[in-house]
Amino acid sequence: MKKRIVLLSIMLLLVSGCSIKQLSNNDFAKNIDTILSQKTNLANVNFDGYEYYVPNGMKIVNKDDYNALLRDRFSTKYYLYIDVISYFHEVENTYKVNRDAYYSKKLNYNKKTGYLEISEVDNQYFVEFVFNYSKIEAYVSKDYLVPAINNMCYILQSVKFHDKVLESLIGDNVLSYKEESFNIFESHSNSDESVLEFADYVDADVEAGSVDKDNFEINEIN
Repeated sequence: MKKRIVLLSIMLLLVSGCSIKQLSNNDFAKNIDTILSQKTNLANVNFDGYEYYVPNGMKIVNKDDYNALLRDRFSTKYYLYIDVISYFHEVENTYKVNRDAYYSKKLNYNKKTGYLEISEVDNQYFVEFVFNYSKIEAYVSKDYLVPAINNMCYILQSVKFHDKVLESLIGDNVLSYKEESFNIFESHSNSDESVLEFADYVDADVEAGSVDKDNFEINEIN
């Protein structure tokens, strides 16, 4: 019986194309390489033109067009922006490493690019994580930096665009979309143009009672 279980486990790994790797508790750079280098088909939320996976312990507080505000079990806020316009136009990653940041690196895995920039702000870390034409920003406590970045990796790695849907949504508005000034590949760590403004806006609505925190259901994957 034990031999059958072992053989079945090996077969499942071969079929899925994944391998089990232990994540580090203190080295987020190592975890980034481990997670982003693998391919995944996981998805438990699906919106117009795209889908992605939200890890266990996180929930979507609110969504507006291609923006979403998520929280984890420790109440850390994650602002997610899906840049369907840059994806549609195949915009090139122009990020330049910021040597003044706590951490700054350009990313390239499985033909998907992005960057991670971390800055120290008032005893916290301001994290800007871009990958696969999607961006997450968050203020994270020093004690929770590693697991927070793990969460970001799983979300950004899993983003999958539905080309036919996006073509129908964007195709007739190409000229107007080209006027969009926001560049996902530019860091805003030293700018007032942080996309976390959306998170502050949603928080105000939550406090006022105009946003239903349980409005978006995540399909759990066991």
